[in-house]
Amino acid sequence: MSEFDLIRRYFTRPTPGTLLGVGDDAALLQPSAGKVLAVSSDMLVSGTHFFADADPYLLGHKTLAVNLSDLAAMGAVPRWATLAIALPAADEAWLAKFSAGFFALAEAYGVELIGGDTTRGPLNFCVTIFGEVSAAQALRRSGAQAGDEIWVSGELGNAALALAHLQSRLDLSEDEFAACATALYQPQPRVALGLALAGIASSAIDVSDGLLADLGHILDASRLGAEIEFAALPISAVLRARLTPPSLPLSGEELGIPPDKGGLRAARCAGTQGQELGIPPDKGGLRGVELLQRCVLAGGDDYELCFTVPMSRHDEVLRISKQLALPLTRIGRIVAGHGCTVRDAAGNPINPEGRGYDHFR
Repeated sequence: MSEFDLIRRYFTRPTPGTLLGVGDDAALLQPSAGKVLAVSSDMLVSGTHFFADADPYLLGHKTLAVNLSDLAAMGAVPRWATLAIALPAADEAWLAKFSAGFFALAEAYGVELIGGDTTRGPLNFCVTIFGEVSAAQALRRSGAQAGDEIWVSGELGNAALALAHLQSRLDLSEDEFAACATALYQPQPRVALGLALAGIASSAIDVSDGLLADLGHILDASRLGAEIEFAALPISAVLRARLTPPSLPLSGEELGIPPDKGGLRAARCAGTQGQELGIPPDKGGLRGVELLQRCVLAGGDDYELCFTVPMSRHDEVLRISKQLALPLTRIGRIVAGHGCTVRDAAGNPINPEGRGYDHFR
C-alpha cells in the first residue's frame, strides 16, 4: 500500500465545511462571519505520551481529544484539523482501528480532517486543530483578577494513578484500574464547558501537565498569585474509596448532579496524613498523601478545565454545572503576589515534589 493509498483509504472524508479539503497542496478555509480562528498543535510520541502497544482505537481518540481540550480552554467551536503521522510500517488492521477512533470523536464534535502528512519513522502523531471564536469572548490565560474564584471541572488524579499502576509504582485492583484507565486512555474534552464559560470566566486553561503547572501559566500571564485548598480538590474516586473511613462528600452531590459517563463522581479528600490512605509504599518510597498530592497536583493527563471567575458569577458556574451534569469545584482564589500556595485542612502549606510535567526536566 502506497502513502497515497493509505491517506485515501483511512484518512479521507468529505469536508463540506471547507472551500477546499484533502487532496491539494493546502486546504482553503473560510471562518464564519464575525469569528476569528483559534489554532493549536499537539504532538503525541510513542514512549513519551503513550505505550507502543496502546489500543489503536483509543489512541486515535486521544490524539484528537488532547487538541479539542485546547480549544475548549479557549471557548472555541471546533471546526477543522490536520493530522501528521509517522509510522514504522503500514499495518492496515492497526490503521483501520486508529482512524475509527479518531473519526468517531471528530464526528461527535463536527471536526473535519482537511489534510496532513504521512511518513515512515518512529510512531508519533501531530494534530493541528482549528476552531472559531469571537475575539471579544475568547478565554485567555491573562484575564484573572485578584479575588477571583478558581474552579476545576471533573476529577483530578485518575490518569496519573493509572499510569503509576502501569509503571508498577503502585498496585490497583482490576476494578480500580478500569475506573482510572478511562481518564488515561479516553479523556473527554470539555468543549461544552468552554463554550458555556464565555462571558463568565476571566481566564481558563486545560489541565494537561498537572494542576499546579497549568494554573501557574494563568498566574504568570495574569501576574498574580493563588491560594488552593487541598481539601477542596476533586479527588480521584479510586483514592476516595481507599480513605478510612470513606465518609467524605462527593463533589457535586449536593447539587444533584448524576454520575458522569465513566460512572465516576468527583470526590473530596480532607486527609493530610499518609496513614489515612490505604495505599502501600511504592517503589520510590512514596506513601499515602505524598502519592495523592503528586497525582492530583502534578500528575497531568487530566484534560479538565481550570478557570477563574469573579465571585459575583459564582451562582452562574453552579448553574452551568447542573446544565452540563458536570461536577465543577471551587478550589481556591486568586490573590495579589506571585506563585501558588496549597494549604492542607489545618492551613499549613503543602510543598509536593514536582509541580507538573516538563519534557526537558
